[in-house]
Amino acid sequence: MVVVMLRGCPESNIEDVIERIHHHPGLSAHLVRGVERTVVGVVGQTFPELKDMLEMLPGVEAVLPISKPYKLSSREFQVEDTTFKVGDVTIGGPDLVVMAGPCAVESEEQVVATARAVKAAGAHILRGGAFKPSTSPYSFRGKGKEGLEILAVARQETGLPIITEVMAPGDVELVAEYTDVLQVGTRNMQNYILLDEVGKANKPVMLKRGFAATIQEWLLSAEYILSQGNRRLMLCERGIRTFETYTRNTMDVSAVPVIHKESHLPVIGDPSHGTGKWDLVTPLALAVVAAGADGLLIEVHPTPDTALKDGAQSLTFENFQRLMEKVAVVAQAVGRPLAPNLAGSATRR
Repeated sequence: MVVVMLRGCPESNIEDVIERIHHHPGLSAHLVRGVERTVVGVVGQTFPELKDMLEMLPGVEAVLPISKPYKLSSREFQVEDTTFKVGDVTIGGPDLVVMAGPCAVESEEQVVATARAVKAAGAHILRGGAFKPSTSPYSFRGKGKEGLEILAVARQETGLPIITEVMAPGDVELVAEYTDVLQVGTRNMQNYILLDEVGKANKPVMLKRGFAATIQEWLLSAEYILSQGNRRLMLCERGIRTFETYTRNTMDVSAVPVIHKESHLPVIGDPSHGTGKWDLVTPLALAVVAAGADGLLIEVHPTPDTALKDGAQSLTFENFQRLMEKVAVVAQAVGRPLAPNLAGSATRR
Protein backbone atom coordinates (compact mmCIF):
# COMPACT_ATOMS: atom_id res chain seq x y z
CA MET A 1 0.00 0.00 0.00
CA VAL A 2 0.99 3.65 -0.33
CA VAL A 3 0.40 6.44 2.17
CA VAL A 4 -0.34 9.69 0.34
CA MET A 5 0.67 12.72 2.40
CA LEU A 6 -1.15 16.04 2.36
CA ARG A 7 0.59 18.66 0.26
CA GLY A 8 2.65 20.94 2.45
CA CYS A 9 2.37 18.80 5.57
CA PRO A 10 5.17 19.20 8.14
CA GLU A 11 8.20 16.97 7.81
CA SER A 12 7.43 15.62 11.27
CA ASN A 13 4.18 14.10 9.91
CA ILE A 14 6.15 12.14 7.32
CA GLU A 15 8.64 10.99 9.94
CA ASP A 16 5.80 9.83 12.19
CA VAL A 17 4.32 7.71 9.38
CA ILE A 18 7.68 6.10 8.62
CA GLU A 19 8.29 5.41 12.30
CA ARG A 20 4.85 3.83 12.71
CA ILE A 21 5.46 1.54 9.72
CA HIS A 22 8.87 0.45 10.99
CA HIS A 23 7.32 -0.28 14.38
CA HIS A 24 5.71 -3.39 12.87
CA PRO A 25 8.11 -6.32 12.20
CA GLY A 26 8.38 -7.30 8.55
CA LEU A 27 7.28 -3.91 7.19
CA SER A 28 9.52 -1.35 5.52
CA ALA A 29 8.83 2.22 4.44
CA HIS A 30 10.00 3.73 1.13
CA LEU A 31 9.71 7.50 0.79
CA VAL A 32 9.16 9.08 -2.64
CA ARG A 33 8.97 12.84 -3.05
CA GLY A 34 7.32 13.76 -6.33
CA VAL A 35 6.43 17.07 -7.90
CA GLU A 36 2.73 16.60 -7.21
CA ARG A 37 2.75 14.51 -4.07
CA THR A 38 4.81 12.82 -1.41
CA VAL A 39 4.06 9.16 -0.73
CA VAL A 40 5.35 6.54 1.66
CA GLY A 41 5.28 3.02 0.26
CA VAL A 42 4.62 0.17 2.67
CA VAL A 43 6.26 -3.10 1.68
CA GLY A 44 5.90 -6.40 3.48
CA GLN A 45 3.15 -8.52 4.98
CA THR A 46 0.45 -5.96 5.73
CA PHE A 47 -2.67 -6.60 7.81
CA PRO A 48 -6.25 -5.26 7.56
CA GLU A 49 -6.01 -2.88 10.53
CA LEU A 50 -2.90 -1.15 9.17
CA LYS A 51 -4.83 1.03 6.72
CA ASP A 52 -7.06 2.48 9.44
CA MET A 53 -4.11 3.03 11.77
CA LEU A 54 -2.15 4.99 9.17
CA GLU A 55 -5.13 7.05 7.98
CA MET A 56 -5.53 8.39 11.52
CA LEU A 57 -2.04 9.92 11.60
CA PRO A 58 -1.66 13.70 11.09
CA GLY A 59 -0.74 14.77 7.56
CA VAL A 60 -2.09 11.63 5.86
CA GLU A 61 -4.43 12.29 2.95
CA ALA A 62 -5.17 8.70 1.95
CA VAL A 63 -3.92 5.13 2.22
CA LEU A 64 -4.26 3.24 -1.06
CA PRO A 65 -3.70 -0.45 -1.79
CA ILE A 66 -1.36 -1.52 -4.59
CA SER A 67 -2.96 -4.26 -6.63
CA LYS A 68 0.17 -5.31 -8.54
CA PRO A 69 2.46 -8.01 -7.12
CA TYR A 70 5.38 -5.70 -7.98
CA LYS A 71 5.01 -2.77 -5.59
CA LEU A 72 7.93 -0.34 -5.73
CA SER A 73 8.32 -0.58 -9.51
CA SER A 74 4.62 0.00 -10.24
CA ARG A 75 2.89 3.16 -11.45
CA GLU A 76 0.56 2.81 -8.50
CA PHE A 77 3.47 3.44 -6.17
CA GLN A 78 5.10 6.21 -8.23
CA VAL A 79 3.20 8.04 -10.93
CA GLU A 80 6.09 10.18 -12.15
CA ASP A 81 8.84 8.70 -14.32
CA THR A 82 12.10 7.82 -12.61
CA THR A 83 15.05 9.87 -13.86
CA PHE A 84 18.69 9.93 -12.79
CA LYS A 85 22.04 11.12 -14.03
CA VAL A 86 24.88 9.04 -15.43
CA GLY A 87 27.75 11.36 -16.12
CA ASP A 88 26.33 14.34 -17.99
CA VAL A 89 23.21 12.63 -19.36
CA THR A 90 19.85 11.95 -17.78
CA ILE A 91 18.37 8.47 -18.03
CA GLY A 92 14.59 8.56 -18.34
CA GLY A 93 14.55 12.25 -19.25
CA PRO A 94 13.15 13.87 -22.40
CA ASP A 95 16.17 12.91 -24.53
CA LEU A 96 17.27 9.56 -25.95
CA VAL A 97 20.51 8.11 -24.55
CA VAL A 98 22.76 5.72 -26.49
CA MET A 99 25.19 3.25 -24.91
CA ALA A 100 27.61 1.58 -27.31
CA GLY A 101 30.79 -0.44 -27.37
CA PRO A 102 32.20 -3.95 -27.70
CA CYS A 103 30.52 -7.01 -26.24
CA ALA A 104 33.78 -8.03 -24.61
CA VAL A 105 36.90 -6.13 -23.61
CA GLU A 106 39.76 -7.68 -25.59
CA SER A 107 42.56 -5.09 -25.45
CA GLU A 108 43.19 -1.48 -24.53
CA GLU A 109 43.67 -0.58 -28.19
CA GLN A 110 40.32 -2.14 -29.14
CA VAL A 111 38.33 -0.49 -26.35
CA VAL A 112 39.88 2.98 -26.62
CA ALA A 113 39.46 3.02 -30.41
CA THR A 114 35.83 1.96 -30.05
CA ALA A 115 35.18 4.52 -27.32
CA ARG A 116 36.51 7.32 -29.51
CA ALA A 117 34.47 6.14 -32.50
CA VAL A 118 31.16 5.81 -30.68
CA LYS A 119 31.65 9.15 -28.95
CA ALA A 120 32.35 10.83 -32.28
CA ALA A 121 29.12 9.31 -33.63
CA GLY A 122 27.12 10.73 -30.70
CA ALA A 123 27.00 7.94 -28.09
CA HIS A 124 26.80 8.96 -24.44
CA ILE A 125 27.96 5.89 -22.48
CA LEU A 126 30.56 3.23 -23.29
CA ARG A 127 29.54 -0.40 -22.89
CA GLY A 128 31.99 -3.28 -22.62
CA GLY A 129 32.14 -6.62 -20.83
CA ALA A 130 35.01 -7.45 -18.47
CA PHE A 131 33.22 -10.50 -17.06
CA LYS A 132 31.35 -12.51 -19.71
CA PRO A 133 28.74 -15.21 -19.12
CA SER A 134 28.96 -17.85 -21.84
CA THR A 135 26.74 -20.79 -22.69
CA SER A 136 29.88 -22.85 -23.29
CA PRO A 137 32.68 -22.98 -20.69
CA TYR A 138 35.13 -23.04 -23.61
CA SER A 139 34.06 -19.65 -24.97
CA PHE A 140 35.83 -16.41 -24.05
CA ARG A 141 34.77 -15.44 -20.53
CA GLY A 142 36.31 -12.01 -20.23
CA LYS A 143 39.48 -10.47 -18.84
CA GLY A 144 38.11 -9.78 -15.36
CA LYS A 145 39.83 -7.04 -13.38
CA GLU A 146 42.21 -6.31 -16.26
CA GLY A 147 39.15 -5.61 -18.40
CA LEU A 148 37.80 -3.19 -15.80
CA GLU A 149 41.14 -1.36 -15.80
CA ILE A 150 41.02 -1.09 -19.59
CA LEU A 151 37.51 0.37 -19.44
CA ALA A 152 38.75 2.92 -16.89
CA VAL A 153 41.49 3.96 -19.33
CA ALA A 154 38.90 4.43 -22.09
CA ARG A 155 36.79 6.58 -19.76
CA GLN A 156 39.79 8.74 -18.93
CA GLU A 157 40.67 9.07 -22.62
CA THR A 158 37.17 10.00 -23.82
CA GLY A 159 35.16 11.18 -20.80
CA LEU A 160 32.44 8.60 -21.51
CA PRO A 161 30.89 6.91 -18.45
CA ILE A 162 31.00 3.11 -18.62
CA ILE A 163 28.49 0.33 -18.11
CA THR A 164 29.67 -3.22 -17.54
CA GLU A 165 28.21 -6.47 -16.28
CA VAL A 166 28.61 -7.89 -12.80
CA MET A 167 27.95 -11.63 -12.50
CA ALA A 168 28.58 -12.61 -8.88
CA PRO A 169 27.57 -11.07 -5.54
CA GLY A 170 31.20 -11.17 -4.42
CA ASP A 171 32.28 -9.08 -7.43
CA VAL A 172 29.87 -6.18 -6.87
CA GLU A 173 32.30 -4.12 -4.79
CA LEU A 174 35.13 -4.62 -7.31
CA VAL A 175 33.05 -3.80 -10.38
CA ALA A 176 31.41 -0.81 -8.66
CA GLU A 177 34.88 0.61 -8.02
CA TYR A 178 35.47 0.93 -11.76
CA THR A 179 32.11 1.31 -13.47
CA ASP A 180 29.46 4.04 -13.59
CA VAL A 181 26.55 1.64 -14.16
CA LEU A 182 26.23 -1.95 -12.98
CA GLN A 183 24.63 -4.26 -15.53
CA VAL A 184 22.77 -7.41 -14.51
CA GLY A 185 22.57 -9.71 -17.51
CA THR A 186 19.74 -11.89 -18.77
CA ARG A 187 21.10 -15.06 -17.14
CA ASN A 188 21.22 -13.35 -13.76
CA MET A 189 17.85 -11.61 -13.81
CA GLN A 190 16.63 -14.08 -11.17
CA ASN A 191 19.88 -14.33 -9.24
CA TYR A 192 18.24 -12.80 -6.19
CA ILE A 193 21.36 -12.71 -4.03
CA LEU A 194 23.12 -10.70 -6.76
CA LEU A 195 20.09 -8.40 -7.08
CA ASP A 196 20.20 -7.72 -3.34
CA GLU A 197 23.88 -6.79 -3.56
CA VAL A 198 23.57 -4.40 -6.51
CA GLY A 199 20.57 -2.90 -4.72
CA LYS A 200 22.90 -2.03 -1.83
CA ALA A 201 25.58 -0.56 -4.10
CA ASN A 202 25.71 3.18 -4.60
CA LYS A 203 25.64 2.88 -8.38
CA PRO A 204 22.94 3.05 -11.07
CA VAL A 205 21.84 -0.39 -12.30
CA MET A 206 20.60 -1.79 -15.60
CA LEU A 207 18.51 -4.95 -15.24
CA LYS A 208 18.18 -6.97 -18.42
CA ARG A 209 15.11 -9.08 -19.04
CA GLY A 210 15.63 -12.83 -18.75
CA PHE A 211 15.40 -14.52 -22.14
CA ALA A 212 12.43 -16.59 -20.90
CA ALA A 213 10.97 -14.11 -18.41
CA THR A 214 7.52 -12.58 -18.40
CA ILE A 215 7.01 -8.87 -17.82
CA GLN A 216 5.77 -9.63 -14.30
CA GLU A 217 8.82 -11.74 -13.46
CA TRP A 218 11.06 -8.97 -14.79
CA LEU A 219 9.40 -6.32 -12.63
CA LEU A 220 9.47 -8.58 -9.59
CA SER A 221 13.23 -8.92 -10.07
CA ALA A 222 13.39 -5.13 -10.15
CA GLU A 223 11.71 -5.17 -6.74
CA TYR A 224 14.75 -6.86 -5.22
CA ILE A 225 16.97 -3.95 -6.24
CA LEU A 226 14.47 -1.24 -5.32
CA SER A 227 13.69 -2.81 -1.95
CA GLN A 228 17.36 -2.45 -0.97
CA GLY A 229 17.07 1.31 -1.44
CA ASN A 230 18.61 1.72 -4.89
CA ARG A 231 16.22 3.87 -6.95
CA ARG A 232 18.61 4.49 -9.85
CA LEU A 233 17.38 1.53 -11.86
CA MET A 234 16.65 1.07 -15.55
CA LEU A 235 15.31 -1.98 -17.37
CA CYS A 236 16.62 -3.38 -20.65
CA GLU A 237 14.60 -5.36 -23.20
CA ARG A 238 17.10 -7.61 -25.03
CA GLY A 239 14.90 -10.09 -26.78
CA ILE A 240 13.24 -13.28 -25.59
CA ARG A 241 13.48 -16.90 -26.67
CA THR A 242 10.65 -18.07 -28.94
CA PHE A 243 10.18 -20.84 -31.50
CA GLU A 244 11.82 -18.64 -34.18
CA THR A 245 15.36 -19.68 -35.09
CA TYR A 246 16.23 -17.18 -37.83
CA THR A 247 17.22 -14.60 -35.23
CA ARG A 248 19.15 -15.17 -32.03
CA ASN A 249 16.19 -13.89 -29.99
CA THR A 250 12.85 -12.27 -30.73
CA MET A 251 12.97 -8.55 -29.96
CA ASP A 252 9.84 -7.79 -27.94
CA VAL A 253 9.23 -4.20 -29.03
CA SER A 254 5.86 -4.24 -27.25
CA ALA A 255 7.72 -4.54 -23.92
CA VAL A 256 8.70 -0.86 -24.18
CA PRO A 257 5.18 0.63 -24.03
CA VAL A 258 4.05 -2.11 -21.63
CA ILE A 259 6.79 -1.20 -19.14
CA HIS A 260 6.00 2.49 -19.48
CA LYS A 261 2.36 1.69 -18.73
CA GLU A 262 3.05 -0.58 -15.77
CA SER A 263 6.16 1.00 -14.29
CA HIS A 264 7.88 4.34 -13.72
CA LEU A 265 11.32 2.87 -14.52
CA PRO A 266 13.21 3.83 -17.70
CA VAL A 267 13.47 1.13 -20.36
CA ILE A 268 16.38 0.61 -22.75
CA GLY A 269 16.32 -1.41 -25.98
CA ASP A 270 19.14 -3.80 -26.93
CA PRO A 271 18.59 -4.73 -30.60
CA SER A 272 22.04 -6.35 -30.83
CA HIS A 273 21.07 -9.25 -28.57
CA GLY A 274 17.46 -8.89 -29.70
CA THR A 275 18.39 -10.05 -33.21
CA GLY A 276 21.89 -11.52 -33.20
CA LYS A 277 22.41 -10.23 -36.75
CA TRP A 278 24.23 -6.96 -37.44
CA ASP A 279 22.07 -6.06 -40.46
CA LEU A 280 18.91 -6.22 -38.32
CA VAL A 281 20.24 -4.05 -35.50
CA THR A 282 19.45 -0.70 -37.14
CA PRO A 283 15.84 -1.54 -38.17
CA LEU A 284 15.05 -2.86 -34.69
CA ALA A 285 16.78 0.11 -33.05
CA LEU A 286 14.51 2.44 -35.02
CA ALA A 287 11.45 0.41 -34.03
CA VAL A 288 12.38 0.51 -30.34
CA VAL A 289 12.92 4.27 -30.47
CA ALA A 290 9.58 4.74 -32.21
CA ALA A 291 7.96 2.63 -29.47
CA GLY A 292 9.19 5.10 -26.84
CA ALA A 293 12.41 3.63 -25.45
CA ASP A 294 14.49 5.86 -23.19
CA GLY A 295 17.72 4.63 -24.73
CA LEU A 296 19.60 2.07 -26.80
CA LEU A 297 22.38 -0.43 -26.05
CA ILE A 298 24.39 -1.23 -29.19
CA GLU A 299 27.38 -3.52 -29.74
CA VAL A 300 30.20 -1.97 -31.79
CA HIS A 301 33.59 -3.48 -32.67
CA PRO A 302 36.52 -2.27 -34.84
CA THR A 303 36.59 -5.59 -36.72
CA PRO A 304 33.50 -7.71 -35.95
CA ASP A 305 34.83 -10.66 -37.98
CA THR A 306 37.67 -11.08 -35.44
CA ALA A 307 35.63 -10.38 -32.28
CA LEU A 308 36.03 -12.87 -29.45
CA LYS A 309 32.32 -12.53 -28.57
CA ASP A 310 29.18 -11.77 -30.59
CA GLY A 311 30.87 -10.51 -33.75
CA ALA A 312 27.83 -11.47 -35.83
CA GLN A 313 25.68 -8.85 -34.08
CA SER A 314 28.32 -6.13 -33.75
CA LEU A 315 28.40 -3.02 -35.94
CA THR A 316 31.52 -1.57 -37.51
CA PHE A 317 32.32 2.05 -36.75
CA GLU A 318 30.87 3.09 -40.11
CA ASN A 319 27.66 1.14 -39.61
CA PHE A 320 27.23 2.59 -36.12
CA GLN A 321 27.61 6.09 -37.56
CA ARG A 322 24.84 5.31 -40.07
CA LEU A 323 22.64 3.91 -37.29
CA MET A 324 23.04 7.08 -35.25
CA GLU A 325 22.10 9.25 -38.23
CA LYS A 326 18.88 7.28 -38.74
CA VAL A 327 18.09 7.09 -35.03
CA ALA A 328 18.40 10.87 -34.77
CA VAL A 329 15.68 11.33 -37.40
CA VAL A 330 13.22 8.90 -35.78
CA ALA A 331 13.97 10.17 -32.27
CA GLN A 332 13.25 13.74 -33.36
CA ALA A 333 10.03 12.65 -35.06
CA VAL A 334 8.67 10.99 -31.90
CA GLY A 335 9.67 13.85 -29.62
CA ARG A 336 12.66 12.12 -27.98
CA PRO A 337 15.69 13.80 -29.63
CA LEU A 338 19.15 12.41 -29.03
CA ALA A 339 20.71 13.82 -25.87
CA PRO A 340 23.66 16.13 -26.54
CA ASN A 341 27.04 14.51 -26.08
CA LEU A 342 28.58 16.56 -23.27
CA ALA A 343 31.30 14.13 -22.19
CA GLY A 344 34.61 15.87 -21.60
CA SER A 345 38.13 14.62 -22.19
CA ALA A 346 38.37 12.98 -18.78
CA THR A 347 36.20 12.06 -15.81
CA ARG A 348 36.86 11.16 -12.24
CA ARG A 349 36.18 7.68 -10.93
